[in-house]
Amino acid sequence: MREALDWAERGVGRVFELFATPEAAQRHVEAWQRAGVAGIPTSLITEKAAAGLSETVTPQGLVAVCGLVDVPLATALTGSPRLVAVLVEIADPGNAGTVLRVADAAGADAVIFAGSAVDPHNGKCVRATTGSLFHLPVARERDVDAVLAACRAAGLRLVAADGRADQDLDAADRAGDLAAPTAWLFGSEAHGLSSEVRSSADTTLAVPLHGRAESLNLATAAAVCLYATARAQRA
Repeated sequence: MREALDWAERGVGRVFELFATPEAAQRHVEAWQRAGVAGIPTSLITEKAAAGLSETVTPQGLVAVCGLVDVPLATALTGSPRLVAVLVEIADPGNAGTVLRVADAAGADAVIFAGSAVDPHNGKCVRATTGSLFHLPVARERDVDAVLAACRAAGLRLVAADGRADQDLDAADRAGDLAAPTAWLFGSEAHGLSSEVRSSADTTLAVPLHGRAESLNLATAAAVCLYATARAQRA
């Protein structure tokens, strides 16, 4: 809730209304008072109503009605971005939200949901971001080719994450390739990136597996890739 209120106070978006059970209002008294000072309407509701609004098994009792967070693709890539995560056709909201959270933690400049990816406003996706949805620009664009073209026009090197790639992350790091402004392309766990997207990328890299595990899940692989690039860019 704090992140949503900060987002509204920065003038980036809007929080239209805040609902809370009496217990939650006491538990989150700072957020409740901040909303009142900001002129956001607040309403006390029952536990049953909170459960219906929150779509979770164990609701916290505090629910905000916010405006949409996504911005146009051009806005997300404004300036000189150094690190961008592109979620291509990722359908699972939990995975998408977790990758967005990782991108925020790694200091990414933007996250782009490309193709028929899940809606970043999906309730499960929002919860998986744990507030990161309000920290950095998020864009949606169904035309994957348009996303790749916009990233390249912004000066970003397109790097596709693919566990079957011939070159791995360690080799790219040793060669100094990770320090360049980069747009990482991540595909769904079920199907990965299409051959068309992989062929459009400047390079394709795999996360090296030194043990006996066959693969990494999407969020873990994204974390390794994004942090490797962030570290190289800050070196």
